[in-house]
Amino acid sequence: MNVDRILPTDEAHDLLALATELADRELAPKAAGFEERAEFPREVLRTLGRAGLLGLPYAEEHGGAAQPYEVYLQVLEILASRWLAVAEAVSVHTLSCYPLAQYGTDEQRKLLPDMIGGELLGAYCLSEPQGGSDAAALTTKAIRDGDDYLVTGTKAWITHARVADFYNIFCRTGGPGPKGISCLLADRNTSGIHPQAAERTMGLHASPVAQIAFDDARVPAERLIGGEGMGFAIAMSALDSGRLGIAACAVGLAQAALDYAVGYAKEREQFGRSIIDFQGLGFILADHATQISAARALMLSAARLRDAGRPYSIEAAKAKLFATDMAMRVTTDAVQVLGGAGYVADHPVERYMREAKVLQIVEGTNQIQRLVISRALAKGH
Repeated sequence: MNVDRILPTDEAHDLLALATELADRELAPKAAGFEERAEFPREVLRTLGRAGLLGLPYAEEHGGAAQPYEVYLQVLEILASRWLAVAEAVSVHTLSCYPLAQYGTDEQRKLLPDMIGGELLGAYCLSEPQGGSDAAALTTKAIRDGDDYLVTGTKAWITHARVADFYNIFCRTGGPGPKGISCLLADRNTSGIHPQAAERTMGLHASPVAQIAFDDARVPAERLIGGEGMGFAIAMSALDSGRLGIAACAVGLAQAALDYAVGYAKEREQFGRSIIDFQGLGFILADHATQISAARALMLSAARLRDAGRPYSIEAAKAKLFATDMAMRVTTDAVQVLGGAGYVADHPVERYMREAKVLQIVEGTNQIQRLVISRALAKGH
């Protein structure tokens, strides 16, 4: 289905056309094979980086494209509609560049061009085995030792854990609570950083997720981002943007599922006519088309607030919540539309359904999004 988009500039139209071309050529034909082999598509990410699609929201002086977030999210949506694992990788990498881009010193930002250009791939190390939603309770510690920090602890559910070139490590340099948390930027070859075996996940098999153990990992103090005690504020600020990225991924995945289900329903005949002509099925697809449009509008509304420099945290939570719950419904029903065919791997909808589930969990579970929204309501926001 062609999406009728209103974009701010001619350049934005060209970027989406480029994203569509690359997605059709480099993503769609490769997705099933890479997912079956559980192989991370590193070269695909390099291709996107060299095309300028990994640094869209960042400043040109750092190698980015200085695009509004509403444009970046629509590029992400297009990528997700062809291959969610790649779109999620782009979203995570963009999130991983955020601390340095937003809070780094001029000297530290000299690293940004290779990061934003995709030559260096990033990971965002916030969650821990006993502390996912309660990020302020993290226990990974960093102790100052001369010109370095020694980092000890374990991070969990880290996307790109085994393939990243750099890690944002959120760790405790002070007392309990959020004010004791700092952010360190470490290279992959840092002594004492040990990615563990990849998790066996329900979906996104091409996206490696694993724990990372830190055993007195020695990180130079000059890699401290934003000063001691700034880590929690950095993490939460980054997650507001990351939640919009996940919303975009959800919209793209749901659109792919709907398009496939509609195509199948138009061709599949029962009782002498196409099954899309049966009201019980056609109405399901109509509801899905409406919900996808609503999720896209909610996502773009939050992005435009961000682009305008206005508060958008609550709207980002709403967008992530609605879009990912919607994607779960749409992908589940897409399997149902195909009937028995939807349950076999010959059709991609069974993969879409498995992939949709993780979007309700990452960047803050949807229960956390509801908590954020309800607290804002209680405060009168």
